[in-house]
Order: sequence, then C-alpha cells, then structure tokens
Amino acid sequence: MKIVSKIVPLLCALSLAESGLAQNVTYQRLLNADKEPQNWLTFSGTYLGRRYSTLDQITPANAKNLELKWVFQTGSTQRMETTPLVVDGIMYVTQPPNDVVALDAKTGRVFWIYDYRLPPTAGGPCCGQNNRGLAILGDTLYMGTIDSHLVAIDAKSGHQLWDVQVADYTASYSLTEAPLVVKDKIVIGAAGGERGIRGFVAAYSAETGQQEWKFNTIPGPGEPGNETWPAGDEWKRGGASSWTTGSYDPDLNLVFWGTGNPWPDTDPEVRPGDNLYTDSALAIDPDTGKMKWYFQFTPNDGADWDSIQVPVLADMPVNGVPRKVIYWANRNGFFYVLDRATGKFIRGNAFVKQNWATGLDANGRPIRAPNMRASVAGTLTFPGSQGGTNWYSPSYSAHTGLFYVSAWQDYSAVFTKGIPQAEGGRGSGFPRSTLPNITRGPINTWTEEIGHGEVQAIDPKTGEQKWAFKMHDVTDSGILTTASDMLFTGGREGYFYAIDARNGNLLWKTNTGAQMSSSPITYSVDGKQYVAMACGHDLFVFGLRD
Repeated sequence: MKIVSKIVPLLCALSLAESGLAQNVTYQRLLNADKEPQNWLTFSGTYLGRRYSTLDQITPANAKNLELKWVFQTGSTQRMETTPLVVDGIMYVTQPPNDVVALDAKTGRVFWIYDYRLPPTAGGPCCGQNNRGLAILGDTLYMGTIDSHLVAIDAKSGHQLWDVQVADYTASYSLTEAPLVVKDKIVIGAAGGERGIRGFVAAYSAETGQQEWKFNTIPGPGEPGNETWPAGDEWKRGGASSWTTGSYDPDLNLVFWGTGNPWPDTDPEVRPGDNLYTDSALAIDPDTGKMKWYFQFTPNDGADWDSIQVPVLADMPVNGVPRKVIYWANRNGFFYVLDRATGKFIRGNAFVKQNWATGLDANGRPIRAPNMRASVAGTLTFPGSQGGTNWYSPSYSAHTGLFYVSAWQDYSAVFTKGIPQAEGGRGSGFPRSTLPNITRGPINTWTEEIGHGEVQAIDPKTGEQKWAFKMHDVTDSGILTTASDMLFTGGREGYFYAIDARNGNLLWKTNTGAQMSSSPITYSVDGKQYVAMACGHDLFVFGLRD
C-alpha cells in the first residue's frame, strides 16, 4: 500500500503531455461512456445517472480478496465529497475547497495540482467548503468554485484556461456540484438556498465560458409559477438551489435537475403557496434553457426536504407499455417513478417510515396528514430534517433490475416561530437529542425503528423493498453497483463495504478511520479493476490481491 501526499513541489510534477497518457474526451465518448467501463467520464459514470459499471472482475466470490492499493492524502482539513473522473489511466479529483489534482490511477503518483485561491471572505455555503467533482470535454476540465466562478483547466498541464463569474458569492451564492457537459455546453446550478438566494441552472460555452442561457428556478412576476409566491417579493430569495449534478437523455434532448428547499426552510407561514419550483424535478432543453416540465415533490415544504437527488433514468414497462422513466428516491420519504418525457406521475411508495402524509394522490401530490405542520412546541416528524435520503448518489443495476438508495430511518422536531432565529429569520429543524416539550412516550414507541442508516434495494416496478442492509449509524455515502452484482458503499462509522447486490449480504468490509460523504467509482488499468472512495480527507483505492 502506497501513501501519496499533496505536498509535492509543483515544478517537479510531470505533465500529462510529457507522459503521453492524456486522451481527448469527445462528446461522442461521453454519449457512449457505458462502452468504456475502464473509465469514469462523468459524475454518475454515464449520462443516465445510474452509477452502474459493466466491469465484473471483482465478484461476490472473490470480494474477500480486496485490499488497499494506494491512498492520496489531501492535506485539507475539510471532508471530501468528491467523485473522481478517470480517463485512460489518469484520475482527476478535487480536494476542498477548490484544488484539482491529476493522478496516475494505477499508482497514485501526482502529475500536477491546480490550486484555486478563494477570496478570504468566501466562507461558502451552510455546510462547509465542499466540491463534488469535475466535468471533462476534449482536453479541458471544468470546476465550479465556492466563490461562484466556473473555471476551465487544461487537463494535460493543470494550467487555467479561463475563469468566469457565475454569481455573486457575497450574496450567498456558491457552486459546489460537479458540472455536466451537454454537447458544447457546461451546465451547472447554484447552491445557497439556506441563505435566501434565488436559485438557477445555467449553461456556459465550453470553449469561451460565455453564458448561453440561464433558467431561474424561482419564477419572477409574469412567469408561470410566480403565483405560487403570493406573499409579496418572497420569490426574490425563495431558494430552490442546486448542489447535485443532474442527468441527460440525448434521445429526448432533456437535462433533468433537482432543486432544493424554499427559504425560510422551516417556516412556511411566511411564504404561503406551493413555492414553485422548489423541491422539484425539472426537465430543461439544454439548447435553449427552456423548461419542458416540472414535478414538485413537496409543495410548500416546511421540513427542509430538498429534491436535489440524482435523477436515475431507465426504461420499464408500465401496464405493458414501454416507458422512458425517472427513478427518484426523495428526501420526503417517498420513492417515485415519473415519465421522463412528460413529467407525469406513475407510482410512489414510502421507502422509510413517514408520518407527514397519508399518501400520494393520482397526480403524485402528497396528501398531508392533519396537524403535521411545524409548530411552536415542535412537531415530531418522520423522516427527519435530513430526510429519508439526501444528496448521496443512488444506483440502478441493469443486471438485477433493482434501485439502490442510502436511507435514513430517523425523525426530527420541526419548529416555527417562538424559537431563536438565524440568517434572516428562518427557523430550524432540530435532532431528537435537543427536542423540548416532547414526552418520552412516543419516542420510546419508535425506538426500534429509528436512528440508523441502511442501504435499501427497491424493485421499481412495484416500489417494494427487496432487502435492507442496516448500519449502526446513519450514512452519508452514495452507492456503486456492477455487472457482477457487487454493491459498494460506506458510512459514518468509517467502514467501506462490499455487499451482494442480489440479497444484501455483507461480503467484505474495511475500516478507513474516516466518515464517507461521497460516492464510490470503479475503473480499470492494465486489465485490473479498482474501486475508489473519498474517505474523510483522503482518497482510498482498492483492488484484488495480486
């Protein structure tokens, strides 16, 4: 096992041009990324958002022979949430807050480090100075920054090619998600919904950085949906931000993006109405930026249940008729199947314990349970403020036909008015350890069902859970599946797991000593399959014992 430190003199780093390893990633290669399982060319592996690989060297039979191959130590004090890219033996990875590193994917050797310098006043979004990854087109890498810039970097040398300002970071905007390349454009959304921004998704020229279009996720006066913000000018700071990369269907020529919570996040009385297009799935024409359809999961959200999950694209029969669909396990506790051509609701099922809705109507709109709004005393709500799942990437295996999601079985009390306010007067959801005015009775009733994370396997044709792999603590990790029925994931306990995707049986685990808040990838070099995972401040790479 090899330890690779960030502390490498940049003048001594070998350029990729000199190494002869760098390759040109055309748009055609991105369209056919599933034909290159040795690489990992986009945030989710392919445009479909499935985080599924056809590599099959690591199997349930030999998973016990996995071992650590190398580690890259970032030297950062912040947790990594990144997904690396792998292109023909080269790994490109971001480290907090906004460095990019080119590594030999086989050995961990550093080729170059690009160091983006943030302004001293760029504190970043609510939850740390995170960056979740890169996009690549041709020989150029693209990264969003904490101070709301989009930068283009030469993939061979690490030199900056251009830098454009996307938004004003002093107004609480930031860019934390990995961009998505669509044709000759770079698509990215803005984070900051916890601080009262007006969210948007925008596209930029891959060549020049010029903005091509911008879609505001909160409609202004005269635009469809603005009537759902009847309380004056609340729409100007309504939220609907983005910090997880969307998916793309080249046949329909639509990008699919999720949006975050309205603001204030847990005080819906100050923003009556459905608050479009918060907590929604959006289908956007990547050529024009025009929205084709939307589906709102949680109208007038009062529990901070962002819908920024990765849209998973698949095909399935519905009543005997083939349909292009989206699978979406939502933070509000329901798993949805939507028609991705129209946005029409097909099916919805609760996948974790929930008590805020009695069900979903024929159009997929939640039927709210009585007396389940936020209250001064605190309303005990399932799922909790972190949701039934969050931004962690799910996976869909074409081999098993199952959808896999990292889930939380937990609850929170949701408050409104009469509690300490912060950041412009918004309320907050609190974990059970700090609940005031709640008796022990109902908490004891639910003790055996809550307070843990799990990986769930769901049959999307029925919404039925096939199995669950339970963890002692909750999990912030995404999921990877492969054609050999392997499932890889991690958790807050520090364990990295290899699980049988068919039945949920544990095949192998190792303790990395750090919380995992990212998603695994797999790739191969010289015929050997590897699995990489960001763990705490470091990147761990595993493979089979030689």
